[in-house]
Amino acid sequence: MFIGHHAAGFIAKRFAPSVSLGTLFAATMLLDLVWPLLLLAGVEHVRVDPGNTAFTPLDFYDYPFTHSLLNVLGWSVAAAILYWLIRKSWTNAVVVGAGVLSHWVLDFVTHRPDLPLWPGGLKVGLGLWNSVAGTIVIEVALFVLALWLYLRTTNPIDRTGSIALWALVIFVGLIYIANITSPPPPNARMIGYAGLAAWLFVPWGYWIDRHRRLTT
Repeated sequence: MFIGHHAAGFIAKRFAPSVSLGTLFAATMLLDLVWPLLLLAGVEHVRVDPGNTAFTPLDFYDYPFTHSLLNVLGWSVAAAILYWLIRKSWTNAVVVGAGVLSHWVLDFVTHRPDLPLWPGGLKVGLGLWNSVAGTIVIEVALFVLALWLYLRTTNPIDRTGSIALWALVIFVGLIYIANITSPPPPNARMIGYAGLAAWLFVPWGYWIDRHRRLTT
């Protein structure tokens, strides 16, 4: 899932209004922020395999550190504790930790059985990616709902608050369309380099939130 993880960040804002959208994006996208780093370092692996699923030509056959459920639970707890140590709010810390866990849950819905429950363990996945139409309908609907909730939670305080938000929405939409329509990437290394672009969304989220205020 791609825009679904952005959607989770927007939804989390509803439950933790005082937490910056940048922090929430960092939480909900954390696994995919770390994954390309480990991929480029040769710690985790992916291969280009057209037909692996109808929606993506990638075979995620080895990513136990970032995407096994056991390790994701560890990432979630660590993120919650780190947030509490910095901000001293357990309520918000729980939302941040849940945001990290939401990534695995959404991937579980979309991936074929390639998500390990623990490193080297049983692999699971419901396989929504086997249906292109089903994936698009569900993921776009989730993103639209999440954006609506975010717009009900915050208002822009200046033009930047609107421009930065809608620029992100358009940018995410263009990437999503490109992912669907573009030919498979040439190799795993290019996938890793492209994956590093996900880091842009964290400062972008902070930028958006600095120019918006909570609705009263």
